[in-house]
Amino acid sequence: MITIHQKAIRGHSKTGWLDSYHTFSFGSFQDPKRMGFGNLRVLNEDTIIPGSGFAEHRHEGMDILTYVTRGQLRHSDNQGNVSLISEGEAQLMSAGDGVSHSERNASDADIAQFFQIWLIPDERAGASSYAQMTVPDTGNVMLAGPASSKSLLTLRSQTAVRLVRGHEGSTTRLADTDTCRFVQLIDGLAFAESERLSAGDGLQMPIGEETSLDWATPGALLLFTMPNERRNMS
Repeated sequence: MITIHQKAIRGHSKTGWLDSYHTFSFGSFQDPKRMGFGNLRVLNEDTIIPGSGFAEHRHEGMDILTYVTRGQLRHSDNQGNVSLISEGEAQLMSAGDGVSHSERNASDADIAQFFQIWLIPDERAGASSYAQMTVPDTGNVMLAGPASSKSLLTLRSQTAVRLVRGHEGSTTRLADTDTCRFVQLIDGLAFAESERLSAGDGLQMPIGEETSLDWATPGALLLFTMPNERRNMS
C-alpha cells in the first residue's frame, strides 16, 4: 500500500542555530513505524542560521548525501577535504570505517538550507571517500546511483537518487513496480492518490505499486529507487 508522509507529522527539532525536520526517526524523534524505508535511513531537511553549524562529529557505515537548496555550507573532515557546497550542488561522503567532519553555514548574513540523506550501503566497511558535483539547473538528473549508472555521484548500493522537475500541467509517472520508491517534494504543488502534496510531503511506495503525480504548479522532487523494502536499520 502507498503511504503518504505528511509534512505536518514529520519529526521537528529546533535549537538556537538549527531548524530540522525529520521524515524518519532521528535524534530525539523516535517512531518505530518510521525507521527508514529500503536503503533510505535518514531524510532531514535542515536550516542553519548564519555563522553556525555542526561541530566535528563522526559517522560510520553510511553513504551521506547532502543537497543544498539555499546558501552555502563549509565542509571539513579528518581526511583532508575542505570545501564549500553551494546552492544547487550535491556532496556525497561515504563514511566506511569512519570519518569525522563538520558542516557550517559559510555565510555570516544568510541562512543555509539543505537535505541531509543517509543511505545504507551494501557493505558498511571500507575506506571513506568524498565527492562533490554541481547539479544541472534544468531537466531531470540522477544525483547519485550505483557505479554502473551515469549518476553525478557514486553510491555503494543499487540505490538511485534522482532530482525530478515538473512543470504546470505535466505528469510524473512512477511505474517501476520492480523496485520500492520514496518521493520527497522539494517545491511546488502536485496531486497523487487523490491527495494534495506540497513541499515537505513524501510518498512511500512498496514494490508492486505504481502511481502518478500531476503537477498543478512548477516544482521538483527527490526520487529514491531501491531494490529492497527492508534493510537492517541497526
